[in-house]
Parts: sequence; C-alpha cells; structure tokens
Amino acid sequence: MESFEAGQVVVRRDVYRCGRVWSEHALRVVSDTGQALVAACPPGAETRWPALYVKARTDGDRSVRTEAFDALATGTWELADAVWQETELLLWKQPGAWFSVNAFYTGAGLRNWYVNFERPTVRTGDGFDTFDLTVDLVVGPDLAGWQWKDEDEYAHVRRLGIITEAEHRAVEAARDQALAMLTERSGPFAGAAAWTSWRWNPAWPAPRLPRPAQGGQRGASTGG
Repeated sequence: MESFEAGQVVVRRDVYRCGRVWSEHALRVVSDTGQALVAACPPGAETRWPALYVKARTDGDRSVRTEAFDALATGTWELADAVWQETELLLWKQPGAWFSVNAFYTGAGLRNWYVNFERPTVRTGDGFDTFDLTVDLVVGPDLAGWQWKDEDEYAHVRRLGIITEAEHRAVEAARDQALAMLTERSGPFAGAAAWTSWRWNPAWPAPRLPRPAQGGQRGASTGG
C-alpha cells in the first residue's frame, strides 16, 4: 500500500478480534516513511469512543471504564461521538511494533511521553487499524523518569480473555523493547529535542472523521 501524504487525514481504529470497531480517531499525517508513521491532532479532532468511556470522562469516574471492558468481553458495546480534548498529540508507530510512542502537549509545551501498547497496525484505505492493549508507560518530558499505568485494567482484561496469552507474551516483549529504546535514546527518543519543540501546524484544520455514505455506515463495521 502506498504511503500517506503529509497533511492527509487518516483514521486510527481500534478493532477487536471479532472485527468490530472499538474506537475511531481522526489524525493528520506528519510523515510516513518505511521506518515509521507519524501522525498528529489538536483538541477538537473528531473521535468515536465506547459510550461508557465517554461517560467515565464526563462523570470523572474511571471505575466506569471497568464496565466498558465488561461490555467489550460480551460484545455489547456502543460507540458515541466525541472530540479529542485538552492536548495536542504527536504519534509515532513503527511497522510491526506492539506499541506506539505518543507525545502530549499543552500551552506550556511537552507535558509527557506516553508509550501505548497495542497490536501492530494494519493499513486500510483511509488509515490504519490496531487494538489498544490497555497497559501504558508514562515518561517525563525530560525522559528522566517513567512509570507504568493501568496495570489494574490490564489484569482485568486478561481475566476477561480480551487479551490472549499470545498477546500477553507480545506485550511483555514490547515492554522490554520500549524500555531499551528509552534507555538507548533510540527511535523518537533520539530526536527528543525536535519532539519537544514540535507544535500543531495552525494552518491545518482539526481532522474530522469521514462521513458515512448516505444510508450506510463508515468502514467495514462501526460497532455498537
């Protein structure tokens, strides 16, 4: 499949193994090479999330996310329209990798790095598909400190069978790879100074999700 063009709107979808969409997120491509795809969005970018995720954020109650995972395990979730909030996002993903490296920016600059463990991407006509595997690594803006995030949710989704044993082994290997990349200052961490100074191009409108055809649905499945 051909590379995406800089500035092109693409859709990042989380697709569960049953083939149903768990989330959609509109991004703009910054660069797309054989080494990595880099994409970004500002606040206001269109998304679609599990309705219970949206409720958890609106209510400020993360425990509702547990209900969302229960719904995922039983195949009973619905999606709700939403927008990306609060931060500018810059995302880096290598072909075949079980994680992406993300950077979050506020008006004060780079807030933190965030390693999101997820399935390798599969290119589609309008973006790429993956699936978030719950556990994350949060890294300070200066790369000096880090901590694991959502280990409790990871244990829960493993108990539910959402993450298979094979996926768990892949995540364990990816944890070591991400930490080695951080220690060695390789991958995006090799260009940390450039990443620190990056900001969203104001000439680019916030990306929007493609509208479904009249009377139809967007993509192979929208879930819900």
